[in-house]
Amino acid sequence: MTNLMDLLQGQLTEGLVDQLSQQLGGADKQQTASAASGIFSTLVSAMSRNAASQEGADALASALDRDHDGSLLDNLTGFLGGGQQQAPARTTNGAGILKHVLGGKQSGAIDMISKMSGLDSGKTGNLMATLAPMVMGMLGKTKKEQGLDASGLTSILTGAVQGASQGNQEMGLIGKFLDQDGDGSIMDDIAGMGMNLLGKFLKR
Repeated sequence: MTNLMDLLQGQLTEGLVDQLSQQLGGADKQQTASAASGIFSTLVSAMSRNAASQEGADALASALDRDHDGSLLDNLTGFLGGGQQQAPARTTNGAGILKHVLGGKQSGAIDMISKMSGLDSGKTGNLMATLAPMVMGMLGKTKKEQGLDASGLTSILTGAVQGASQGNQEMGLIGKFLDQDGDGSIMDDIAGMGMNLLGKFLKR
């Protein structure tokens, strides 16, 4: 089965990370890459939870069919540079995608990823809005290429989360965060873990 997380991580080339860090006003490249990885994990996990119900899966499948066929990925440099004006507004509306996917958990997710990566929370929020259309595009492209229905989408998302969770502390914390209903904080765990993640990335 296609691993959605592997496909997304494969988009994070050195050139793309350079472009993203420049867009964020010259942000640290390691922090940008680490934050991008956390954003992918968070959005895929949140989509997996949303698609766990039939209604959520149907809504996601419909949104992908309507606005996210994956063509955005054919010219990422153009999209990031604002040059891909031919794409429908809903396809590139990162803020709108985040509202649907994360709802009221969006600001908490930004804080969490900021602490994990060391990237300033304002820049993390901008990066999240930039990358959200990429995640939808990758999922839409996979759906189209494999002819997936709503239940097939759920399987792809569940498989991506389970595969990424094995031995991955980051995914474990993201899962805990998304499962929270109250104001309980896992930020202390994240603050201690952020340096570990950064250290791992620097050793690559």
